[in-house]
Amino acid sequence: MADKAARHHMKLVPHFKTAQSKEIGKWAKDYGITEVTVSSIKMAEYLSGEGWENIHIAFPFNPLETPKLDEIAENQSISVQIINAKTAQILSEQLHHPVGFFIEIDAGYGRTGVEVTDFGLIEEILLIAKKSDQLNFKGFYLHPGHSYYMPDISAIYEESRNALSMLKTKYSTEYPDLVTRIGDTPGCAVMEDFGDIDEMGPGNFVFYDLMQANLGGCDKEDIAVCLAVPVVDIKKDRKEILVHGGGVHLAKDVLIDQDGNKNFGEVVYLNEDGWTIPEDRSYLKSISQEHGIIKASDELLSKVKVGDLLGILPVHSCMTADAMGEYLSLEGKTVDHAEGVHE
Repeated sequence: MADKAARHHMKLVPHFKTAQSKEIGKWAKDYGITEVTVSSIKMAEYLSGEGWENIHIAFPFNPLETPKLDEIAENQSISVQIINAKTAQILSEQLHHPVGFFIEIDAGYGRTGVEVTDFGLIEEILLIAKKSDQLNFKGFYLHPGHSYYMPDISAIYEESRNALSMLKTKYSTEYPDLVTRIGDTPGCAVMEDFGDIDEMGPGNFVFYDLMQANLGGCDKEDIAVCLAVPVVDIKKDRKEILVHGGGVHLAKDVLIDQDGNKNFGEVVYLNEDGWTIPEDRSYLKSISQEHGIIKASDELLSKVKVGDLLGILPVHSCMTADAMGEYLSLEGKTVDHAEGVHE
């Protein structure tokens, strides 16, 4: 992804809601990454003080968290996302330290953001910021999240490029340093035409997962994280394996195949060097809070025993990592996660 950003003369500002790790942040710096994006003020606080030039919170800012934001901003360059005038006003009145902000633009699927043609609201937010000593406009942010479930990523990106280009043209005279940023892994993985967008902010690419493989953004061999689960029972007559791995470990993201079968994660064979993907697929057909039931292939049934550990490739790696709160590297070292236990 760093190579792709460089090829298109874009800055890569990865979204760390996937990794949520200081250690993985150090790995990112080896690729020339100097800024990161997060999805909560808690995550921003966790990663602050790690030498990042800026940490951006890519979620419509919650004004109740203004005191905490101000506290972080005293020692860490930080920016937020604003989508209404009320939040802009509260920040302008309560901040004592400089904070940058992006105006988030609705990508066309209605989740969040300012309508791209709502110049009245955009200018109302900008006017409030102009009167503030602490609130600094950085640019426009757009997350085309519908690329996760709409088949035509090219059309989505054309719409996104046009929206950001129009806004840049309209406001760059008054704000010559404004940047535009786009952030979704499916689009950033497969697209090669980003127009004049300045920055990309994908996150999931750091691990990938079955959802990304299903979308064509990666191969299963590219998935770089799996959940180790213990086998606690085997029902050979039903071709089912019970594991201790459920919703509290994987979250409850699901893929549904063409036959209507639910897939909560796919089995891989763990070894000292990582894992191998079996030729015949076995998958978690159902999960509850702690239980997971694997629909097992004949190959898996012939080799598995109660007490074995199996690997599960997650449907959504961000949620699985968040649920578990810690990583184990192939070298046997623990890698930190923001949701882990802190002393």
